[in-house]
Amino acid sequence: MRPAKGSLGRALDRPDRAIRFYLFYGPDEGQSRAHGERLLKGLEAEKASVSAQAAKTDPALLADEAAAMGLFGGRRALWVEPAGDEIASAVEALLDASSVESPVIAIAGGLRKTSPLVKLAEADPHALAHISYELGERDAERVVDELARDEGLRLAPGLAARIASAAGNERGIIAQELAKLALYTGATKEAFTLVERDTLDEIGAGAEGDWMRLADLALGGELERLSHELDASATDAEPITVVRALQRRLLMLAPIRSKVDQGMRPHDAVTSAGKSVFFKEKELVARLVSLWDSTALARVLERSGALERRLMSGDSPPPAEALEQELVAIARTARRR
Repeated sequence: MRPAKGSLGRALDRPDRAIRFYLFYGPDEGQSRAHGERLLKGLEAEKASVSAQAAKTDPALLADEAAAMGLFGGRRALWVEPAGDEIASAVEALLDASSVESPVIAIAGGLRKTSPLVKLAEADPHALAHISYELGERDAERVVDELARDEGLRLAPGLAARIASAAGNERGIIAQELAKLALYTGATKEAFTLVERDTLDEIGAGAEGDWMRLADLALGGELERLSHELDASATDAEPITVVRALQRRLLMLAPIRSKVDQGMRPHDAVTSAGKSVFFKEKELVARLVSLWDSTALARVLERSGALERRLMSGDSPPPAEALEQELVAIARTARRR
């Protein structure tokens, strides 16, 4: 079933124990993941990961695992990510089971309305399905302000838009940036801290985080600096976060490069993009759109998507190694252009 409009928060914070399958899907995977994490807190459960491939190979797996008691007696929830139609048979068996101890949470990307998994989750009273749409600019700014208040932060005018834009309007990235900002300023809910633009510049929140720097070094062909950053482990970001930063940069560059393809000079094309390019990054962006044509940008975006899927499924070398290989390959390609 689908939650009634405005009732999702209640369903996550005070979960119905009769619900045994939760499907969070849609283009904003960060938001879907945030819903899943919030549900875990509402359930007071520990996450127990199950691979979609294992569930596909053994359709009885989810039902069996959901019926089993936790090793230490605590409540747990089975977590499947990334999920897709390949687990539909396993979910059907789960919903048909006589009883379960643990619910299943599935995080999926963009599924069609005709998806067997979506149809299954929407039709069964023991399942809940919710689609996460990408946030628009106004909604993203509202989310930034809401999450900032939760961290004990008050943002100066214009900062919510800057953080949202740099995070690609992704709720998960926004939350990470604000948590970093709260830690830096010592903010708490009991003692709100006003954040001015200078503070944001000091720590690079919302514009020049470590993960975006790695993406920019690769796209700029700066192999030596990139290698130094990687060798020094200068970033605490998870590999998947760096990949998504790379994707956000590519999605920013693509429409600007299309204007260059139509005859506009790189700097003019960047200027025409307006506030979508942070003023401190205009020279960098102009240089990158000069290096990469539209076809090459599309190819790198496709490769980054494949890498993201491998990292999430575990079907790759160690995540840090897989990320390093891809970034170095991008940098070497940029050098040849």
